[in-house]
Amino acid sequence: MEHGVSFEHCAALKSITYMSKKNPLLAIDTNAKTRKGQAKGFMTGILYLAPSDISGKNLCPHASIGCKAACLFTAGRGAMSPIRNARLKKTMAFLSDRKAFADTIKAEIAKLVKKTSKNGMTPCIRLNGTSDIPWHKVENIIQSFPNVQFYDYTPNLFRMLEFTSGKLPANYHLTFSRKEDNDQAVDSVLKAGGNVAAVFKTLPTSWKGFPVVDGDETDLRFLDGKNVIVGLKAKGQAKKDTSGFVI
Repeated sequence: MEHGVSFEHCAALKSITYMSKKNPLLAIDTNAKTRKGQAKGFMTGILYLAPSDISGKNLCPHASIGCKAACLFTAGRGAMSPIRNARLKKTMAFLSDRKAFADTIKAEIAKLVKKTSKNGMTPCIRLNGTSDIPWHKVENIIQSFPNVQFYDYTPNLFRMLEFTSGKLPANYHLTFSRKEDNDQAVDSVLKAGGNVAAVFKTLPTSWKGFPVVDGDETDLRFLDGKNVIVGLKAKGQAKKDTSGFVI
């Protein structure tokens, strides 16, 4: 132990930092939807981990059969083995030493902030690209960057109601994820004034009496108005859904 930091932590930090130099933890505008946000002046960093229990530990404790099958882990670049393996390595790094992982993420966020300040863009961060971790409780990552907008989707009703009640960090925005088995929770979120993301085969103009906005235009959910349905088109394996996850 040196200065309160274990040798194991130092070794883990060096290992994760080395890994992130070759394959950064944050994917910066690597998909079409986040790149669309650049037209609005935003540059987005997303952390993609191995979802559900693929890593041996369930990072999506509220996952349903439908959302497991339709997970974005199977869509776009995520369908390619090298990408999936890289995400699994990141997950194992997170599970092996959370603090070292957080320190590396903070360094990458700081780098993104510096980059965007030079080109007149605004940084935003989504840490649950393919996971459902309460990041506001992890090593003060979100709290360390009060001027950076963080956002996520979550099927966790308790966390979502904490957000609508103003109990989460002011720079952390949440959108509730509708699944085939949480209709009552959807109603609770809408009653509380929150937004709900739902996957459709064809986007309607309204759902459950609330206006539907096209969630595929950009990924900037914190710019959506209040009490709206964020309509998403089925992607990847979701196109074959029969569970009711896709409306």
